[in-house]
Amino acid sequence: MITRHPTKSIQIGACTIGSQFPVRIQSMTNTKTQDVASTVAQINRLAAAGCEIIRCAVPDMEAAAALAQIKKQITIPLVADIHFDYRLAIAAMENGADKIRINPGNIGSYERVKAVVDVARERNIPIRVGVNSGSLEKELVEKYHGVTAEGIVESALDKVRLIEDMGYDNLVVSIKSSDVMMCVKAHELIADKTPYPLHVGITESGTLISGNIKSSIGLGLILSQGIGDTIRVSLTGDPLEEIKSAKIILRTLGLKKGGIEVVSCPTCGRTCIDLITLANQVENMVADIPLNLKVAVMGCVVNGPGEAKEADIGIAGGNGEGLIIKKGEVCRKVKEEELLKALRYELTHWSE
Repeated sequence: MITRHPTKSIQIGACTIGSQFPVRIQSMTNTKTQDVASTVAQINRLAAAGCEIIRCAVPDMEAAAALAQIKKQITIPLVADIHFDYRLAIAAMENGADKIRINPGNIGSYERVKAVVDVARERNIPIRVGVNSGSLEKELVEKYHGVTAEGIVESALDKVRLIEDMGYDNLVVSIKSSDVMMCVKAHELIADKTPYPLHVGITESGTLISGNIKSSIGLGLILSQGIGDTIRVSLTGDPLEEIKSAKIILRTLGLKKGGIEVVSCPTCGRTCIDLITLANQVENMVADIPLNLKVAVMGCVVNGPGEAKEADIGIAGGNGEGLIIKKGEVCRKVKEEELLKALRYELTHWSE
C-alpha cells in the first residue's frame, strides 16, 4: 500500500488534484488548437479512454480564442500551455482555460508575470509552474556545474516563491527532465519542500517503446514513494497511447482501481494459435467494458489452464481452438476464430 505524500487540494474545473484524491491522468493534444473541430474530436476520444485533464498548446491569439469554443464541447478540464508571451496566458484565461501552464522564467519581466498572476487570482484559476531541465537558468547551471536535480528544484522553488510573494498560492508544480534518474532525484528532493500538488512525467521520453519504458521506470520510482498527484506519459505518437500507458502504470502500483487488466503469455514453440494477434485484439476489445477484472490470454496447455483459472476469466489455447475459463471453471471450448467473440460475450454477460 503506497502512502501518498501530503499535498494541498487544487481545483481544476470539475476535477480536484492533491493527495486526498486519486492520481489524475492527463495528456496533451497534438492537433492545431486553432482547428477547433479536430481538437475537440481528439479531446473527446482521450476522455473516453480515461483522460481526466487535457492540455492544449496556445502559441498565438487565434489559439487562445479557440479555447472558448473548445471548452463548450468537452467534458474534462482544459489547460492552456503558454510560453514566452504573457498576453497569451491572460487571453487563455479570459477564454475559459481551467488552468494555465507557464514557466515564469520565459514569460518575461516581473511586471508581466504579475499581470498573469493578477488575472489568475481574479478568476481563481490555478497556475502550473513548470521547469524543465532543458530550460534551466544559466546561473544555476554554473552554480551546480551542469544541469542537476538540485538545480531544477531550486529553479522551481524560486518561481513558486515569486508567485507566492505576489499573493497567490493556487499552484501546481512540475519539474521534468528527459534524464530518468535525474527526474526521480529531483522529485525526491522537492517532495518535502513544497505543499503543492506535483505534476509528474518524464519529458521528451521518446517513441512508443522507449518512451513507455522510460516513463514506466521513472513514474514507477516516483509514484511508489507516494510522490505525485497527476501524471502525463509523454510519448511521440498518438496521445491515446499515453492514456493506456498511464492507466497500466497506476493499476500496477495499486493507485488506480477499475478497468480490465489483461495478462498474456510470451508465446513459445508450443503455441498453436495466433496468440500475439489475439492478445492485442483482447486488449483493445476490453477497453470499453466497465468491469474490474483480470483477463488471461494463454497460448498452450502447460501454463494456460492454470493461469486462466487464477484470472477472473481467460482463454487457454489449444491446437486451433481454446477453452474459455470463467471463475475458475471451464465454460466452453471454441474454435480459434471464435475465441475473441466468445470472450466478449462472457464479459458483457458477466453478472448473469
